[in-house]
Amino acid sequence: MKVLVLGSGAREHALALAIARSPQCSELIVAPGNPGCATVAELAKLDIVDPAAVAAFAKARQIDLVVVGPEAPLVAGVADSLEAAGIACFGPSRVAAQLEGSKGFTKDLCREFSIPTAAYQRFRDRDLALAYVRERGAPIVVKADGLAAGKGVVVAQNLADAEAAIEAMFAGAFGNAGAEVVIEELLEGEEASLFALSDGSRVVMFGGAQDHKRVGDGDTGPNTGGMGAYSPAPVLTVEVAERAMREILKPAVDAMAARGAPFKGVLFAGLMIGADGPKLIEFNVRFGDPEAEVILARLDDDIVEFLWGAATGRLPAREPNFAPDAALAVIVAARGYPGEVERGAEIRGLEDAESVPGVAVLHGGTRRVGAALVADGGRVLAITATGADVSQARDRAYAGADRLVFPGGFFRRDIGARALARPSASQLDVGR
Repeated sequence: MKVLVLGSGAREHALALAIARSPQCSELIVAPGNPGCATVAELAKLDIVDPAAVAAFAKARQIDLVVVGPEAPLVAGVADSLEAAGIACFGPSRVAAQLEGSKGFTKDLCREFSIPTAAYQRFRDRDLALAYVRERGAPIVVKADGLAAGKGVVVAQNLADAEAAIEAMFAGAFGNAGAEVVIEELLEGEEASLFALSDGSRVVMFGGAQDHKRVGDGDTGPNTGGMGAYSPAPVLTVEVAERAMREILKPAVDAMAARGAPFKGVLFAGLMIGADGPKLIEFNVRFGDPEAEVILARLDDDIVEFLWGAATGRLPAREPNFAPDAALAVIVAARGYPGEVERGAEIRGLEDAESVPGVAVLHGGTRRVGAALVADGGRVLAITATGADVSQARDRAYAGADRLVFPGGFFRRDIGARALARPSASQLDVGR
């Protein structure tokens, strides 16, 4: 089977590694990819948010399966163009991708189909939004409706921060993504991520993880696309995960089918787990980054069987097998992230980092300049390690990160701290 992966980050590097291990994969192409992907796949130059260009390329190369990594191509309608060309695509249609592409769309769907989530209101008018937060008070959450690379959410602890977030969004801080804002109550509890695969009707759990969104140690500073993650997440017990599947993920898939837009691909639920059970924070319609790095590090199965099944409406009824090990990823970011970052700094020591048992260095924002590897993005590398438990995986990941020579980079030192602070729940964690 010829497989094309779309994307260029550490998530796509992790997907490429997993797909390359499949006996069903005879040829693997990643577009545009990165230097890490190049170790297991052919790289191709391609505008992945141009549906016609992607379909034409896939047809010319006789691709059997396209796996879409990031959300932007899905929202642009790449899956629709591929389906029209008769090429299987792991990823939802443009309409179904609204589950991520529009937070307001998803909140309305939750209200209609009784999916537990935070109370909310939608606004296209700045003054009405400001009046609403002044009436409701803080803490409160302000979200840009559209895609904002994981940065369009402000958890405002006071009224001034809420007002500033509204002003910034309507002033264009996130482009068209902030033309509408969603303002919602702040949910209490602990966040976790649960993944499920769907072929349009059948839904199968695909592991859970917990990530760290804030840029600084102790969960301080602005939100980012993710500074690290680990899997399994102790808070995602079997009971909690099954309840979330029953009350949140399966109803969402059923809702999209009822609306005539069957969801095919991976549905990623960001959950808040409180005293009254899991509630939906938001959906993503692709594998998370850095969650994908840790979930796929634990996958002990043929991923192509599941990707192909979801794309073609024949998803296996069984859940995939995961190794009992834990996995943890530490994101090495370029100085300035999540704002304007420094590019072009050389990175050395990758082989030394990967000499640590269980460590793999996944490329997120890198490029080659001659023989040198340099930083070319905000989240540059994902130092991913497996171990018998989160503690061992964490020790290995940091041992690997410390062997890098990258003066222009930084990383958090407390990834996994929340898991280590909890009582052991290894017999209950999803994916054990």
